[in-house]
Amino acid sequence: MAQQLPRMVIIGGGFAGLNLAKKIDKSRWDVTIVDRNNFHSFPPLFYQIASSGLDPGSISFPFRREMRKGSVRGVHYRMGEVMAVNTEQKWVETQFERIPYDSLVIANGTTNNFFGNDELLKRVFTLKSAAEAIRCRNEILDRLERASICHDEAERKRLLTFVVIGGGPTGVEMAGAIGEMKRYILKREYPELNVDDVRIILLEGTDRLLRTMSETSSGHALEYLGHLMVEVRLNTLMESYNDNIVTLKDGSTIYSETVIWTAGVTAVPITFQGKQPQRGPGNRYVVDEYNRVAGLEDVYSLGDVCIMPTADKPKGDPQLAQVAIQQAHNLAKNLRKGSWSIPFRYKDKGSMATVGRNRAVADLNHINLYGRPAWFTWMFVHLISILGMRNKITVLINWIWSYCSYTTSLRLLMHPNRYPLRRRWGE
Repeated sequence: MAQQLPRMVIIGGGFAGLNLAKKIDKSRWDVTIVDRNNFHSFPPLFYQIASSGLDPGSISFPFRREMRKGSVRGVHYRMGEVMAVNTEQKWVETQFERIPYDSLVIANGTTNNFFGNDELLKRVFTLKSAAEAIRCRNEILDRLERASICHDEAERKRLLTFVVIGGGPTGVEMAGAIGEMKRYILKREYPELNVDDVRIILLEGTDRLLRTMSETSSGHALEYLGHLMVEVRLNTLMESYNDNIVTLKDGSTIYSETVIWTAGVTAVPITFQGKQPQRGPGNRYVVDEYNRVAGLEDVYSLGDVCIMPTADKPKGDPQLAQVAIQQAHNLAKNLRKGSWSIPFRYKDKGSMATVGRNRAVADLNHINLYGRPAWFTWMFVHLISILGMRNKITVLINWIWSYCSYTTSLRLLMHPNRYPLRRRWGE
């Protein structure tokens, strides 16, 4: 009878969870990934789904197909959203089942942070999942179609006012994508609309965009958004959003029925029974230099959901995909050696953001790129990071076609059917 291997449960199949599953020694661990979706997605390109630039299937890859490959072969997948973890009896609980573990890795990422105003969840559009991006795409297309048949000028302008909250990479990219639609698409595909009726407002609470990047990159991003007719308001905080009215800290208001929130993130919540983990800012798990969760045994955390404070980095490393990937590789090395001899040190490979066609910024190893060179660099890095050769080819073809013609067949408004009425399975 074969000896049973120790069971490792990985919560989350994002960059961190999937890369750990690839690198872990499957001859020494029985590995199971638990994720609420049955596919891995590429979050940096969710904004392109929302702006009709890419199809969701182009940046998503089924877990079960990935697990047929050599590097992930032998890993198991269980669908479910982890609701609770018992650190004494060592099990995780989803809405469907209870799964025992010997070692637990928490890598379920982050969700939207509304900074105490949780009612915003019901009122704003977000971009933390493929489903949220599809919902945002439908809203934008619905507004364009309704405005094109609206004969009331004031109502048409209200329909075409889009507000993006947050001047980080996602906010800048989303605002730029809508700006490209305004500048290049409207006259060709929506001749009934006046470009001047479309208003895109990007609100940022600090004094510049892309604060995690250089001032040079921030300045270029601001310039590029101006080219795309996006109205950027710096040092502007939103106070509330009720009855389609965005109220700002200075007391001024903006009417918008389409507010897209990209302003902050917080760890996806999990209830712990027994010993409790130590928490840091953003509800993240405090880990040591080996990604072991403080206060718990045999529990690790990777990626955006954890924070590793050090003397030189009291706020930890940035919440980027590269950090998650490098942490996963480092944890796999330590587990393979059977000793904690390799502390994690993040190797910064740079940051980048795109604002549209031929408009991007990149900070790479003390080199600041902008414009077309940065845009092609951004395309190359993102292309090689997508899972699956078919997906890479599909995305590349879409980008080339859009670059040459400014057209796409993806501006399809598909609302889900209302019937049959049914809750999600198991709820």
